Amino acid sequence: MKKYVLIMFLWLSGISVVIAGIGVKRNISYNGSANNPRNLLDVYYPKNIEQAKDVFVFIHGGSWDSGKKETYWWLGKNMARKNVVSVIINYSLSPEAQYEKMASDCSGAIKWVRDSIAKFGGNPDRIFVMGHSAGGHLAALINNDPRFFNQIGITNPIRAVILNDGFGMDMYEYLTLAEKNKQTESFMNTFSKDTNLWKTGSPIFYLENVHNPYLIFVGENTYPAIKKQSDRLNKELINANKKSELTIIQGKKHVGMISQMIFRRNKMYNMILSFMDRIR
Repeated sequence: MKKYVLIMFLWLSGISVVIAGIGVKRNISYNGSANNPRNLLDVYYPKNIEQAKDVFVFIHGGSWDSGKKETYWWLGKNMARKNVVSVIINYSLSPEAQYEKMASDCSGAIKWVRDSIAKFGGNPDRIFVMGHSAGGHLAALINNDPRFFNQIGITNPIRAVILNDGFGMDMYEYLTLAEKNKQTESFMNTFSKDTNLWKTGSPIFYLENVHNPYLIFVGENTYPAIKKQSDRLNKELINANKKSELTIIQGKKHVGMISQMIFRRNKMYNMILSFMDRIR
């Protein structure tokens, strides 16, 4: 009991601990704002840090106005147990921030990973970024639109992008056609009512800048807009001679697309790891 209490104290304190062969370092500030919980990340890593391993960065969803890294501790742990160094990040949320600030936070977190992940056994040349829902939008945006990495003076270090039921590939199309309700009004807090910014903030309009592969997962029973735009993104990438794969996950709705990965033996892990292994 005392050992359990000590582990929990260290966990909550952000002190690096090793549990069942997995190291965990929580609440690392990736931009120097240690007092801002939205600019923190957690690292999960195999105990053996001598050999450089692939790095998996996860950007959570939540309609750009909710979500936190702590919810996804199991994702970091599961990937670390599969010999991958994993990073789960926070970023600024609406209504206090709009999409540009969120994307800047995410690119800043990736820069920290590039610069610092080696001390956790990660290979900075093999950074794979996955986003679910709104997190998929941010992953694709910082990958496709060079302004975010340019702002912090680095070349895009993302080896490949993984979209898990990513939403918002074309916010211009969505906000133009979607029936107006409380949710779309909330999206306006992120993208404003300026229709020009809806395009500026949409990853699908920057495909000429894509130089790395995409792996796109879509739930069979997810929202129609996600199915439509994911299929369009995949086709337009392929038509532009970019590397892209799309896989429909049978029987899954939007939330289930990420919650299924609570289980370490879920088939999504094998598909992700196989994809990462093919990218050389």
